[in-house]
Amino acid sequence: MGVEAKARDLAAELPGLMPKLRGRLIANQPMADITWFRVGGPATLFSPADEEDLCYFLSMLPADVPVTAVGVGSNLLVRDGGIEGIVIRLGRGFNETSVEENLLKTGAAVPDIRVAEAAAKAGLAGLAFYRGVPGSIGGALRMNAGAYQRETKDALVEARAVDRKGNVHVLKNADFGFSYRHSSAPIDLIYTHAVFEGTPGDPAAIKAEMEQITEKREASQPVKSRTGGSTFKNPEGHKAWQLIDAAGCRGLIVGDAQVSEMHCNFLINRGNATAADIETLGEEVRRRVKENSGIQLEWEIVRLGKN
Repeated sequence: MGVEAKARDLAAELPGLMPKLRGRLIANQPMADITWFRVGGPATLFSPADEEDLCYFLSMLPADVPVTAVGVGSNLLVRDGGIEGIVIRLGRGFNETSVEENLLKTGAAVPDIRVAEAAAKAGLAGLAFYRGVPGSIGGALRMNAGAYQRETKDALVEARAVDRKGNVHVLKNADFGFSYRHSSAPIDLIYTHAVFEGTPGDPAAIKAEMEQITEKREASQPVKSRTGGSTFKNPEGHKAWQLIDAAGCRGLIVGDAQVSEMHCNFLINRGNATAADIETLGEEVRRRVKENSGIQLEWEIVRLGKN
């Protein structure tokens, strides 16, 4: 019988290859501590000090090491076996916002809600929809996040990103190839900053709009549960939750994972669910919807890692 290969200890190996590194490398970070589902196995986590540090890290990282970028973990299901290679999570060096005339500049680690709040404070209309989007700006750029009839593509001017080799790119809105919950920009890009454009507005009116969004979300979505947000994309001409409900999946349970009874397009961790419970439940929902309606639902939540 062969001897099982020892797992590569990247947290111990990489500092010797990168003497000028300023960010933090953390070994065996439980992804369950990061994801909103509160599930997920371990990963080697790197939090760069700033964009320059990120460029240096990626330029020095061996080419055979896989890289995965994550945000606040809202739209993410990490499997129980964890993630191989390096997981990059932006932190304080990417957490500032500023407003100049009609432009709002933000780091990619800034939560979407903070962008909405910064715009409202500055009297900048057109970004209030981010109050209804869980997650951070990096993820919003990746998936053209949106809510309440507006999407990222409707406000984005440009964004900065770093590729797998450590090169910086500036992408204009048109470079993203945005469509519904999708961007066709290269998958290896890690977004660091973004610029959005709004229009002059009344701060009180913008805040009132945000309050309405908050009320709608809290009344219709299980926002206080362990959930990853909307699970499946809306098929063209349909609403995913209606298809799920019609297939008899409201309240369906696998292990300690459940289809929300409040909103059928949300899966929730009732407390002790594994990632396998949640993914198995999602696949069962897809199977029943296909059987009932002939429509195959596509995952909106990003699934990563090994079982």
